[in-house]
Amino acid sequence: MGKQNRRHTPEQAIGKLRDIEVLLANGMPLELALREQEISGPTYHRWRQKYGLMTSDEAKRLKFLDQENAALKAIVADQSLQIKVLKDVASRKW
Repeated sequence: MGKQNRRHTPEQAIGKLRDIEVLLANGMPLELALREQEISGPTYHRWRQKYGLMTSDEAKRLKFLDQENAALKAIVADQSLQIKVLKDVASRKW
């Protein structure tokens, strides 16, 4: 089988992290636990760094806040552009 490029939701990632923790607590080596959960070592470590001890509800909230932040950044960029255009128009001599 080839490498699958699929994205996991934050909730899925947290679920897999919790499952891996259970497997590790039961004495399974990390490599086998990762293989069972079908994720790579780098993915596991990236998720641990990103989600750590986060709960599924906290991950949903984080996702919502990230989306809201992106929308607010777009609004600020649009407003900045409008201000720049207005200043440019105002500075012209008629």
